Amino acid sequence: MKRFTYIILTLLLTLATACDPVSEDERLIYMKPAQVARNVLIEDFTGQRCVNCPAATWQIEQLQEQYGADAVIAVGIHSGPLGFAGNKDNIGLMTDTGNEYYNRWSVEYQPAGVIDRNGGVLAYTDWQAKVYEELQKPAPLSLIIAPKYDALSRQLSIDVTAAGTDGSTNGNLQIWLIEDGVKALQLRYNNVTDASSGQVADREYVHNHVFRAAVNGTWGEAITLNEGDQKTVSATCILQEDWNPAQMSVVAFVYNDQGVAQCAIQKISDAQ
Repeated sequence: MKRFTYIILTLLLTLATACDPVSEDERLIYMKPAQVARNVLIEDFTGQRCVNCPAATWQIEQLQEQYGADAVIAVGIHSGPLGFAGNKDNIGLMTDTGNEYYNRWSVEYQPAGVIDRNGGVLAYTDWQAKVYEELQKPAPLSLIIAPKYDALSRQLSIDVTAAGTDGSTNGNLQIWLIEDGVKALQLRYNNVTDASSGQVADREYVHNHVFRAAVNGTWGEAITLNEGDQKTVSATCILQEDWNPAQMSVVAFVYNDQGVAQCAIQKISDAQ
């Protein structure tokens, strides 16, 4: 009987201990979000009448081959005095929005680039060092792009989900459309990296990562993201008839006065 009583008392004490209140700060241990790789945005201010601009495109190709096209995201912004709006015989790739960006950065020559929107306007020969520098920085957030395209209406719906991974980020979320494989006129040297090789008007030149449109406004929309937070921004647009959705991608990035915090790219065709 004493043994039985002892067992009962032991069980009651155990239950009482198990039910002791635990202070709120001891119940959960905060786990910091996993660090994400940083991507770098190159805004390439280019033009179809710029004989040196194909050399900048060649530089982009080298950087993407070295680091990956998802890590080094290029956007060819046709603009400025060497841009071409087109005529009855030739397709033009210059846009009003592209010219607005050109003027915003006070670009004075072409080709020129702005990398992660800090460090000013750079000649393409300086891009490699700047890209490497930007890739070493931590990324305070991640971006996932989910496009959905309806071929009948040519409507593109885009969801961009941003997740804070380090500290707090205040800025703007920008959504762009770019297109690869656009065959159009380009003035160039016979050997794109050799000015002594002579010039040619190449009507079969293939332009890649051509800026087409700013989906959510020229400067995007405000976003605040704290570590551990997640927010989704949605936008829609109708693709023009001469744009090929199979060759198009969505580029999204978050930027502020310090530059681009993170960027991402997603092909429309891969997400369907």
